[in-house]
Order: sequence, then structure tokens, then C-alpha cells
Amino acid sequence: MQNRTYDKEKVSFTLARLKKGGENFEIVISDVDNAIKYREGKNIDLKDILQSETIFESASKGIKASDDKIKLILKDNAIDNILKNGELHLTADQRQKLSTDKRNKIIEKIQRESVDPKTGNPHPRQRIELAMEQAKVRIDYSDNIDKKLESVIKSIRTIIPISFEKVKLTLTIPSKYSGSTYSALRNRMNKFSKEEWLSNGDLKIEIEVTGGQKTDIYTLINKLTNGEAIIEEWKRKWM
Repeated sequence: MQNRTYDKEKVSFTLARLKKGGENFEIVISDVDNAIKYREGKNIDLKDILQSETIFESASKGIKASDDKIKLILKDNAIDNILKNGELHLTADQRQKLSTDKRNKIIEKIQRESVDPKTGNPHPRQRIELAMEQAKVRIDYSDNIDKKLESVIKSIRTIIPISFEKVKLTLTIPSKYSGSTYSALRNRMNKFSKEEWLSNGDLKIEIEVTGGQKTDIYTLINKLTNGEAIIEEWKRKWM
């Protein structure tokens, strides 16, 4: 994406540009973050990315691209083609902001989904950050978070012990707490592996969480049930 200024009106544009078939095609971006997510395959509505769906030959001059050339060269999915295959020239500030955001998301994902195998507890954020600095990890604004996560983990494992686990919890909630606990868990979890209302009014639920989430779930359940819930646990490593 590239910043352009139409001198007559002093309007600044952020552009995605695709050069193809000897022609230039540009679209005006309103949300850089969403444009990046769209390129990564996320399902983002175009109205949340673009100022308009107009395709320009030169946006700074207000010259629209020929409809005939768009159909001939870009075919039916012209905007999708420009967004995914065009040049994204960002300003230094935009690149820095996106890189910082992705770095934070990777750190948060590691903290949320991993544990220190020596203690079974999540690593503090500061420890993860220090390990990334020592391993000289660099995060680029264009990195795919999921793919980059694998290389980051490989790098910091030489510095700190780290284990990724899925933990299956079977929760038996006494009847007097079942309603409020059910609602609270539904707000926290995308889905339950299994749920069953027992004949005595107790609630039995199976959920799967990452190792880093386990402590928070234990704390939540014990708080909601005054420590009267029964929690059974099974673990399996996944990375």
C-alpha cells in the first residue's frame, strides 16, 4: 500500500496496486489491518477494507480503470485479485504498528496455549519476550501468525522449556451452582465436548482447553461453585 496525495484537494490515499497485462489497477484502502487479514485468508467484508469498490488506473488523479480492461485482464474477481496479489506498500509507521501487533498476538498465543513443563504453569509474558529477544526473533508485518508461531517456538525452545498441551476436563457441577456456572462457561468457551444434566440436578460437562488456560478455568470453576465442583483431568501434547 502506498500513500498518495491529490494536491488539488490535499486528500491522502492508501492504495493496493496491481500491475498486470501492461496496465495499472488501484483500489483505495480504508483499513490496512483488515486488508492484511484478508490477504491471510480471513473472511473480511470488502466494505470493512475499502473506501469504495471503484478500481482506478490512477487513484491520485481520479482516473478510473477501463471496465473492458478490468474484465479482460482481471476477470470477474477483480478486487479480490488486487487485494491478494497486488503490492502492499506501507509507510514505516504502518509496518511498525502491524509488526508490533503481530508480535503481541504471538506472545499472547504462546502464553495462553503453552506451559512450563517443570511447573505445569504458563510462562510469564516477560519471560517469553526475553526468550524471543535472546533468540533474535524478528516479526515482519507480512508474517502469517500461525506459520510464524512454529518458527518462534522452535527458536525459544533452545532458551526456555515449553510444552503445548490440550487438557480435557470433566466437570461435575452441584445443582445449586449449575445454572450460573453453565452460563459463565458458555461465555468463555466456543463449545463443550459433552454436556449432561444428571437426575439429581447436577451438571456434567466435558471441555478441552490449552495448558495455559487450565489455571484460569480451575480458578473460575472453584469461585463459581465455592470449591464444591469435581474436576477430572486428562492431558495430551500437541506440539
